[in-house]
Amino acid sequence: MTPGFFTPEGSARFAARHPALAAQAFYRTTPAGAVSSLGLGTYLGKPDETTSARYVDSILAALQGGINTFDTAINYRYTRSEQDLGEALRRAFYENLAARDEVLIATKAGFLTAGAVPSNLHPSHIAGDSHCLHPDFLADQIARSRANLRLDTLDVFYLHNPETQLAHISMDKLEERLLDAFARLEQLCAANHIRFYGAATWSAFRLKPGQPGRLSLPRILELARQAGGGDHHFRFLQLPFNLGMPEAFTLPHVLLDGEPVNVLEVAASSGVTVVASAALHQARLVNGIPRDLRARWNEPRSDAEFALQFARSAPGVSFALAGMSQSAHVRENLGIGAYPPAPAESWLGVLQRER
Repeated sequence: MTPGFFTPEGSARFAARHPALAAQAFYRTTPAGAVSSLGLGTYLGKPDETTSARYVDSILAALQGGINTFDTAINYRYTRSEQDLGEALRRAFYENLAARDEVLIATKAGFLTAGAVPSNLHPSHIAGDSHCLHPDFLADQIARSRANLRLDTLDVFYLHNPETQLAHISMDKLEERLLDAFARLEQLCAANHIRFYGAATWSAFRLKPGQPGRLSLPRILELARQAGGGDHHFRFLQLPFNLGMPEAFTLPHVLLDGEPVNVLEVAASSGVTVVASAALHQARLVNGIPRDLRARWNEPRSDAEFALQFARSAPGVSFALAGMSQSAHVRENLGIGAYPPAPAESWLGVLQRER
C-alpha cells in the first residue's frame, strides 16, 4: 500500500516536468491540485488478461505523456480496472515516472459487484437488487478499492449513480440514505482513507426540475453540510458532458438571486470540481462530426480531438474523461495538448451551431 495523496505541491511538480503542455494551459488549478484537462477512464473492456495488459500500458503512457487524472470504479470490469490501475501505479512509482502526490486517483461504489459483495449485506439495504448506499457497504467497498489500487488514501470517492435508487424509493428516503452515507464518508476522510467525496452521476444533473430521477445539487450540498459542517468534503461532481449531451450547461438547474443558473455554475459557486465523463460519448464521437462544425476550430486534427476539445473547454469543467484502453489512443488523444482550450466565445459558437 502506497502512502500519501494528491497535493497542490506534487501536481505542480508533475506539471513542471511537462512544460510544453503547461504552456498550452493543459493543467487546471483546483482546490485539490493542478489536474490535467484530459483524464483517463477505465470503464470499457472485457475482464481478461489481454485487456488488463493494455490498460496498464495505457496508464503508463498517459503518465509519461502528461496526464495525471485517472478514473475507475470497483464494478468496472468486475474490479479488474481498479487492479490494473493499481498495478500501473506500482510500476510508475517504482520506476519514478510519477510520485503518489502527483496523481489524482478517483473511484466509485454503489453497484453490487460479483465477488465484491460483503457477506453481511442486508437485503433491506439494497435498491432494485443491484444498488446500495448503506454506510457499512460503502466502507467495505472503499477498503476493497484501497487494496485493489494499492493506495492508503483514495483522492476522490464517488457515490456511483445514486439517482438509480429513485426508481425504487422516494426522494425523502434517498436523502436519508445520502445523509447517512455522507456522515460515514466524513469519518473516512478524517481517517485518511479518502480525501474527498462526491457523486458520479449519469442523468441526475442533466434533467429539468420535476423530471423523475433528477437531483438538486444545492440540496445535496446541504446534506453534506449537515453531515460534515462548513468544511465538508463533498468537493467533486462527475457527469456526462459532450457534443451530444450538453444539458449540464444548456439547462437551468436552480434560480440564484432570481436568475436561472446551470449546474456547472452552481458547482463553481460552491467550490465543487466538475469532471466531464463520456467526453467521446463512448466512442460515438470519434468520427462523423459535421465538416462545417469542425471548420469552426483550426486546431483539432481529428473528430476525437474536436470532441475532447469541446468537453474540456466547457465553462466550469476542470477536466474531461475519455476511456483509453490502448496506448495508441492515449498518444492520439494527447494531441489536444498542442493547443489551449477554446475561448468561451468560440466554444459557445460551436455549442450554438450543434444545437
